[in-house]
Amino acid sequence: MSRGTEYLELVTKKLNTRIQELSTVIQEVQKDIEGMNDYYWENYTEMDQYGYEDFDNRRALLTQISANEQNLASLSRMKKMKDSPFFGSVEFLYDGDDEAETFYIGIGNFAERTGSVPLIYDWRAPVSGLFYDYDKGDASYEAPGGIMNGEILSKWQYKIRSGKMIYEFESDVKIDDDILKQELGANGDVQLKNIVSTIQKEQNAIIRNTKDRILVIQGAAGSGKTSVALHRIAYLLYHDRERLKSSNILILSPNSVFSDYISHILPELGEENIREMSFDLFAYRELKDLAADCEDRYHHIENRIRHMDGESEERYRWKQSQDFVGAVESFLVLLEDDLMNFKDFEYRGMKKSASELLELFYFKFPELPLLSRMESVLEYVVDEYETLFNRTIPEEDAIWIRERFMNMYETMDVYEIYNQLLEENGWPTLPNLPKEQRYLAYEDVYPMLYLKYRLCSVRKHKDIRHLVIDEMQDYSYLQYVILQNLFSCSMTILGDRAQTVDDVPQDVLTFLPKVFGKQVRKIEMNKSYRNTLEIAEYASAITNVTGIKYLERRGKPVEEENVDSKKDALKRILECANLGTEGYETAAVLTMTEREAKEAYAYLKKKREDVSYINRDSSLFEKGITVTTYYLAKGLEFDQVFILGGDKANPFYDQYKYIAATRALHELYVYIEN
Repeated sequence: MSRGTEYLELVTKKLNTRIQELSTVIQEVQKDIEGMNDYYWENYTEMDQYGYEDFDNRRALLTQISANEQNLASLSRMKKMKDSPFFGSVEFLYDGDDEAETFYIGIGNFAERTGSVPLIYDWRAPVSGLFYDYDKGDASYEAPGGIMNGEILSKWQYKIRSGKMIYEFESDVKIDDDILKQELGANGDVQLKNIVSTIQKEQNAIIRNTKDRILVIQGAAGSGKTSVALHRIAYLLYHDRERLKSSNILILSPNSVFSDYISHILPELGEENIREMSFDLFAYRELKDLAADCEDRYHHIENRIRHMDGESEERYRWKQSQDFVGAVESFLVLLEDDLMNFKDFEYRGMKKSASELLELFYFKFPELPLLSRMESVLEYVVDEYETLFNRTIPEEDAIWIRERFMNMYETMDVYEIYNQLLEENGWPTLPNLPKEQRYLAYEDVYPMLYLKYRLCSVRKHKDIRHLVIDEMQDYSYLQYVILQNLFSCSMTILGDRAQTVDDVPQDVLTFLPKVFGKQVRKIEMNKSYRNTLEIAEYASAITNVTGIKYLERRGKPVEEENVDSKKDALKRILECANLGTEGYETAAVLTMTEREAKEAYAYLKKKREDVSYINRDSSLFEKGITVTTYYLAKGLEFDQVFILGGDKANPFYDQYKYIAATRALHELYVYIEN
């Protein structure tokens, strides 16, 4: 029996013992809780008059409930660990010692008893860095007591499934291409993979980076950047337990389907309740007080694909640019005078001249935003009155006084002020409508939000202590400025410049340091693991992407076929979609526009039951054949991909084909209509 198999049997036996012990404890504590509940309801009317006994009983009950919740969490973790208790080991000889120690690495710690030496070390523990960062020879790791030096005598890797050893081998290098091909290129994993058993040195350096406040990851398609970012979150949570909780982390993701797609990674690593949201949905909520509705981003993308013209493109790009931010700042300087109409104020013996109010407004509270400043002037005057006259202003009078002060603004409507900004810069203004009839085009959503934040006090989201921004290339300069104003926390920002949903790829690395300062650390991940070499080479030829290293995983050649109609292409798709064979579980039919996607879905759904459609409101990622547009498929991956339709003359065509092609893990089919 091999050493790994022998250790697996030992650990499995001890896991089973602990699982049995915990199950017994949970049952006993549950009986205690039920007994305490019964006692409380039978006797609470007779408890002492001061409530001490009532308080003690409640506290004891809560303590028992809390203990059982922790026991249940531990039981759940140990049951998960039984499937694959460890995936690696390091034999390490400390300097000055005669005998080496072997550390087994898994997705979580496991010890027989609290405080005893772990039988398995969590992949995030300091000692686990030996496994990821070093080959045989001299090595060290940072422990609470200082740097521990020594020598790695051997490193082993294991694949364990359902508690059975599939393979084990000694490896000089952390992981070789054969294992990467087998693990990362495996079929049938519907959701994003847990990569802890295949983390490379460069990936490990990113995951364990705790020094850089703003970490920006430029990763090629298929480089595993999203997995690395999620594993980094798990690592940060593990190492900063006192300050950082899962509720303190926010992921800005492109859509709800992507959120579902990545959902199992963090819980599998032991971190749950990570908040995620779409920045667009956040912006729409923030603008509800200014407009009845806002254009959806995906509707905007569709309009640009179908009706892009020079003037609207120029206007859209200006409104998202650094030039727009500069225009707002220049506009606000002049607005300070134009917006105000100070008037004398008198109330029950107290007088404030227009010039006195002007002085308070401009010199007492100059740091406050314009539309929030008069509120502070009002509070100052009210406090002065109540102090001088030693009386409180009645509520009815307070309402009247507030109206008097707020009427000194020419307008407090940010929508109207935004129109003044547009007019001053020579752009068409928005329709002059009451709030309940206003509809904001997507091009105006973030400019309006930025102006609102410059005019009104903005609430910093101090409860968020780490922000993850995915698909960084799809955020504009203006959006990053807004994010910088909203969040003062550390960040992980990731994406791929080649996958911009636009007619021209955008490299945000050129301007992020201007927004966030010199604290930005930029890292490039140029090794691609997702696609077969045939698919990777086909995709890179579309946009002339260079400098990417591909895993030598061979597969079926890309099939590019001319067809007479979309119907002919759909018939070919039904012939080639071989889910259930080759271990394939997922396929995607990707189109350029929503109209093409709807037509393809309507046809395929009549022929097969396992066909689903992803639109802008979808929230689930399912097995079978998925039909959607290329821009909604960003970040997802499928065993087979079928590229259908699109207009070669369209400026977005190359981006469409590149993004669609890089979604394919194993097989890619491209249908071009004659």
